[in-house]
Amino acid sequence: MGFEAMKINWRRNLFVSWIGCFFTGASFSLVMPFLPVYIEQLGTPESQVELFSGLAISVTAFAAAIVSPLWGSLADRKGRRLMMIRAAAGMTVTMGSLAFVPNVYWLLIMRFMTGVLSGYIPNATAMIASQAPKQKSGWALGTLSTGAVAGSLIGPSIGGLLAQWFGLENVFIITGIILLICTVLTIFMVKEDFTPIEKQDVVSMGELRKRIDHMPILIGLFISTLILQLGATSISPILTLYVRQLSGPSSNTLLVSGFIVSAAGVSAILSSPTLGKVGDRIGNHKVLLAGLVLSLLCFIPMAFVKTPFQLGVLRFFLGFSTGALMPSINTLIGKISPPEGVSRIYSYNQMFNNFGQVIGPMLGSTVAHTMGYPSVFIVTSVCVFGNIILSTFNFRKLLVTKTKI
Repeated sequence: MGFEAMKINWRRNLFVSWIGCFFTGASFSLVMPFLPVYIEQLGTPESQVELFSGLAISVTAFAAAIVSPLWGSLADRKGRRLMMIRAAAGMTVTMGSLAFVPNVYWLLIMRFMTGVLSGYIPNATAMIASQAPKQKSGWALGTLSTGAVAGSLIGPSIGGLLAQWFGLENVFIITGIILLICTVLTIFMVKEDFTPIEKQDVVSMGELRKRIDHMPILIGLFISTLILQLGATSISPILTLYVRQLSGPSSNTLLVSGFIVSAAGVSAILSSPTLGKVGDRIGNHKVLLAGLVLSLLCFIPMAFVKTPFQLGVLRFFLGFSTGALMPSINTLIGKISPPEGVSRIYSYNQMFNNFGQVIGPMLGSTVAHTMGYPSVFIVTSVCVFGNIILSTFNFRKLLVTKTKI
């Protein structure tokens, strides 16, 4: 790692990868404000608009979860940079083509293909993890993670504004152009010292598992990633309705809901690089446990808030836990993973991330329908508490001996 870090300008790679992660993250979420309207424009029966809107959002994450390990395996053979180029170029086509779909079924197909061809973020993470000096890996991965978070946070706002200014179809064309720029930047500015490996020479997953010294910790990190996304997205289907219940009928419910969503993202963006540095100094496992405890302390009182302002404040503090968890998880995975399989390991983590994005909204809407809005936060708290117990058990030796991985 040290030799490669000296040869490669990893800071420039980090800068370009951040841009790519930002626009990749944004491209996933920017359609959310106007997707139901666009589906209506495609001639979909009014009674089916909500169903197809939900499918169009979830099918991308589901497809990405299924194929992520395949792309990770290919990245270990061909290199992470090539997979970043493939993902950016593929999404350029699938996102841009949404402007020309004739009906909702083609929309679903292209949203599915967007998930199939995705993979920029996990491969950028694997590349930076392999290139950044060990003592700065937490800061580097914390900084990189803010790109995807900022993109997914700002994406809906960008999409809403672009749709208002240029029309729904042109949003997809503009997104395709931006992703094309990301493709060009990745081709000409990202460098990787990687020697392609023949398929028969690739280390098998069975052998790779034997080379991982902390397999229970790795599985726990995957679960933490899933719970992190579950907690972030479980409120999505009911947020506007919950805000309306707290504040009563109001013309600015959508605006207030937008601020509450943004609150967690802003604090996560502000805190991730700093908390990554703290993890480099005291141990990423300690920062991860602290982040889980903080998230539990935020989720429980959300079930008992009386005003949207109280919910927004708790969401803001929840973002600090997200800022602690993301760099800690990615840094620990980078330290645990053998170099010859790092892309595959990150791709499995991305698979859990995507499944969290699928399960979270389903869990939130189901619990809200059967037990009420506050119960969503209680059930999420139970999931986080279970994750704390699992992580404490996995990290028990590190905590007792006060060592770092």
